Amino acid sequence: MFLYQLINFFFVSSKKEDEKSQYDLSLYKRGDLLEVPRTLFTHFGIYLGDNRVAHLIPDILPVISKDKSAISTVVTNNRLLLGVIAKIASVRVDSVSDFGFGSEILVNHMDEVCSEPPLDGDEIARRAEKLMGSVTYSLLWYNCEHFVMYCRYGMAISYQTYQFCTAVRKIVCSRMSSYFTALCGVGAMLYVGCVTPLTLLLTVLISFTIWMAA
Repeated sequence: MFLYQLINFFFVSSKKEDEKSQYDLSLYKRGDLLEVPRTLFTHFGIYLGDNRVAHLIPDILPVISKDKSAISTVVTNNRLLLGVIAKIASVRVDSVSDFGFGSEILVNHMDEVCSEPPLDGDEIARRAEKLMGSVTYSLLWYNCEHFVMYCRYGMAISYQTYQFCTAVRKIVCSRMSSYFTALCGVGAMLYVGCVTPLTLLLTVLISFTIWMAA
């Protein structure tokens, strides 16, 4: 009982009353794709109307607690981070204030860059509502952007993931990386005193593969 109360104290946060009137709901219409800029990423949701936003968010609390009132509160950063690590998330509906969590909310105009036209607003919202519940989370393969893109365009894709993978590829598959790999391989062989045709071949092969991919 004490452990449960301690967990609740750690994970459940309260919202300030003055946040309820922070956002102008007249700016949003049913089916809009909303985004909240964060420090390292952008969080996405689908506006359902009547001050409700459906969004996919990592959350560890449903795994360690059955208290529905605690789970329904705004997901804190601690709950979110542990949900990412455990790859556990849920599609849930929160108020606009809880979705924004004090940050600016923008209406995303992905229509300008997406090759597919958006679905009807009601259909977008219905898709989001049908997907309510627990899901397996993946930072790269199924995150909040995959969810909203499927709801709005019928394609579960993420531009954030694409940009991240592109950046990693530029770092890993670079000429400098191939030089560094070759140097580390030769250094390791000399350090352990194991310079054989096989280890030399592996070092050359790995470095050459990175070089060709650059």
